[in-house]
Amino acid sequence: MKELKDIIEAYDKAKQAGKQTALATVVHVEGSSYRRAGARMLVTDDGQLTGAISGGCLEGDALRKAQLVMVQQKPMLVTYDTTDDDDAKFGIGLGCNGIIHILIEPINEGHPTNPIAFFKHFLSKREPVVLITIFNMENRRAEQHGTCLLYHKNGEMLGSLPYGAVSKSILFDAEYVLLNGNTNTKTYYYQDSFTCFIELLQPAVSLVIVGAGNDAIPLFQMAKVLGWQVTIVDGRNNYATVTRFPQAHQLLIAKPADVTTQIQVDERTVFMLMTHNYNYDAALLTYLLKIPLTYIGVLGPKKRLHRILEEIAPQTDLAKNIPANLYGPAGLDIGSENAEEIALAILSEIQSVLNKRNGAPLRTKPIIHDRANNMDLLPLITR
Repeated sequence: MKELKDIIEAYDKAKQAGKQTALATVVHVEGSSYRRAGARMLVTDDGQLTGAISGGCLEGDALRKAQLVMVQQKPMLVTYDTTDDDDAKFGIGLGCNGIIHILIEPINEGHPTNPIAFFKHFLSKREPVVLITIFNMENRRAEQHGTCLLYHKNGEMLGSLPYGAVSKSILFDAEYVLLNGNTNTKTYYYQDSFTCFIELLQPAVSLVIVGAGNDAIPLFQMAKVLGWQVTIVDGRNNYATVTRFPQAHQLLIAKPADVTTQIQVDERTVFMLMTHNYNYDAALLTYLLKIPLTYIGVLGPKKRLHRILEEIAPQTDLAKNIPANLYGPAGLDIGSENAEEIALAILSEIQSVLNKRNGAPLRTKPIIHDRANNMDLLPLITR
């Protein structure tokens, strides 16, 4: 999410300076690569890069091809086969042992549905959407349509699909991705074959930090680095201030009973309770546990949390066991001692919960990201 925001900011600056731009997007990966499909990089005509499509190996070559795309004003599909020894000869040298397909498309400000317009529309609302990008892997000389449609869960669409006969099938698959949360790459047939990158875009994580003490400051700062939307809540107006928490999405001075009524809660909203005030935490939890939140973190020892739960059980109909969405003590076990280390542990746990991971060391996994070629074929008989 932060990458998209950075790309939009860089694009607006380039436009003001009268520069041409192109967008490079990883649309499909076979095997291993540094970045997954959906990674993006904005390129200006004078060589400025924002975002990344690899660990630094592809950017130089992609820059040269992006400059050609800007001149021709025509999208181009580029494939880097790092399983081929010839890549090393050309100086790419990825060392990833995978095949990376990158679509580079010019940004035409005069076109109302250019990729940047899609990104801005997506970021204007806090709801997941599906972005559809069309390309042709079998014939790189064929027309590469590029980013063409933004699809919302209510059926609202921005843009259009170039293949009328298969549009219903594509939209059906877009709806499936939206409901099941699984970005996919799929090949369709209409006179000739073409491929769709059907990408789920999720809003930024909305982190609500309850407690504006000194230990909340590093948590706030690190979350902002990640591009998260951060709200600060406290009952003390001399703690939750702009000076202490600059660029907070919201600063809220409120009693526990008023917190949830003043914050917009959605699927990407998480709460972290760190007031060091037993009564405040207990009172707020009676409200939070009634909301279907993915993550509620509580600072402090487990004994304290158990005591709170026993106390509020009559008001929440809770069993004695800790609810599955309640994490206390909050954070992964990384040996944290000071406020900065604790913040790192908390953010890592939130990230792992939202991504449905267990926070285990990567070296214990045979494959970090399952990037097998999962392209589905959808035959369609047309006349």
